[in-house]
Amino acid sequence: MQKVKIPITLHPGKAAQHRLKYDGIVPLEKLPRLRGVIQEEVGEIAVKIHCKNDEQGLVVISGNLSTHVTVTCQRCNGDLGLDLDQDFVYSPVGLDAESDDLPESYDEVALDENGEIDVFELIEDELILAVPLVPTHNEVSCSYTAEPASFGVLKAEDDKPNPFDILKQLKKDS
Repeated sequence: MQKVKIPITLHPGKAAQHRLKYDGIVPLEKLPRLRGVIQEEVGEIAVKIHCKNDEQGLVVISGNLSTHVTVTCQRCNGDLGLDLDQDFVYSPVGLDAESDDLPESYDEVALDENGEIDVFELIEDELILAVPLVPTHNEVSCSYTAEPASFGVLKAEDDKPNPFDILKQLKKDS
């Protein structure tokens, strides 16, 4: 399949009626919320989207996202490379539809005022959810050590009189 430009918005009903398929890339710089979670500012996300109507007549938007990102290891503060590969299945829910009617395997996506979905926002949400909450290296390759770090020698403090000793003396006197 030829790589095509991924649309920013998509009318799911029309796309499903025509059984549209998209196979392309989305640059990372188009996803500002994801850039706040990862370290690098450049890169591409491979995106595959397939629109269709299922056996129940529901509009289904399914696909796959894959990319490589670098995040900060929360244990050693080093760079951690992650290969994100995320599958998704959505069915749009508008004002006239009930989300209770959807099968459990479908996630719901809200339509905007024009009856379209924001594809880039959907991609961004899926990738943010694919990043671990606390990304860490495995214990073997992590450079973290449990030994306490010291950065010099502390001077011994001078023995200062305790200001509350006067109160002890008053308590004894009474």
